[in-house]
Amino acid sequence: MFIMLAVIMIVFAPLTHGNNFSPRNFTNIFFQYSYVLILAVGMVQVIIILGIDLSVGSVCAFVGAISAMVYNTGVGMPLTLLAALFIGLLIGAFQGLWVAYAKIPAFIVTLAGMLLFRGLTYLITNINPISLKDTGYSHLATGTVDEVLGLEPIGGIAPVALILGVLLLVVYVIAEIVSRRTKIQNGFEIAPMGLFIAKLVLIAALVLGLAQRFSAYRGLPVVVVVLGITVFVFNFILRNTVLGRYIYAVGGNSRSAKLSGINSEFITFVVFCIMGILTGLAAVVSTGYMNSALPQAGNLFEMDAIAACYIGGVSASGGIGTVVGVIVGGLVMSAINNGMSLMNLGTHYQYVVKALILLLAVFYDIYTRRKAGLG
Repeated sequence: MFIMLAVIMIVFAPLTHGNNFSPRNFTNIFFQYSYVLILAVGMVQVIIILGIDLSVGSVCAFVGAISAMVYNTGVGMPLTLLAALFIGLLIGAFQGLWVAYAKIPAFIVTLAGMLLFRGLTYLITNINPISLKDTGYSHLATGTVDEVLGLEPIGGIAPVALILGVLLLVVYVIAEIVSRRTKIQNGFEIAPMGLFIAKLVLIAALVLGLAQRFSAYRGLPVVVVVLGITVFVFNFILRNTVLGRYIYAVGGNSRSAKLSGINSEFITFVVFCIMGILTGLAAVVSTGYMNSALPQAGNLFEMDAIAACYIGGVSASGGIGTVVGVIVGGLVMSAINNGMSLMNLGTHYQYVVKALILLLAVFYDIYTRRKAGLG
């Protein structure tokens, strides 16, 4: 997927006269599509347990409207963010109860949620946009760390992105080396040294390249830091915790998981609660990007998040998927949308391309599973 992302960027370079590689465009991609990536982190967990959440777009609009009202009371951005996350949690718990304990299919519950929260959004906004009282709300979505810290560019280069990029790369390389040595000591199968080095070089090029692009235009976006923390936390949960193992077990075979002593209903409930929290976060980011709460906001957010998951390697049969994979899948979709926009192609072309890519991704998943004898 990393190679596919690189190929897409290279293909669009001559078609957009190199504009897709400009520092400003890299920053704008994360400003414009970060909410999709945040939603995809939650959606991957829902799809792993063979669920679906069609309500995230409507919930984003609903939470965004309430958070704008809360912010306009003057309580400040930290309390506004906490309120949005809490409301998202309540909504996720509400839907999770119906799915996990009432045994109503997630498709039906979240379809009802999509209609319910869209209607509630229209009611509380009176179908009128809610303007924000100042620009403080939008700093999370369109601000940069350098601007927040008041750091001046050094020779036209904003320093935070490069410094943080180097630090993260050093930590990543050390962690990979330690992990490889641990696997060798325990007799696990490992990749050949050449492939291991090639992987490190590729990741280093991506991290440093992205850091350089950010540093050349305004600095490190705040939303990238938020996204990075989100990805790290939930990637760690899925890969290194009991909850993560249980999520994969329930998605692989919920009946077997239950016979093994796993409370499948509670795991399903927790996953929908997580989805609700991340939807609340995405609502704040999308509202901040628009700099107002729009009653029609969130349109097709759920489709973009679901597409990012399947393109990023999540199995339609459940039990398979990674957070890093869906982030790359989301970036693939973002790069395609962005490239077509720079070519001045209409959204109708983007819909066609998204549809074809989604079909091919799911077909590839089904084909490989059949070939492997997994049904």
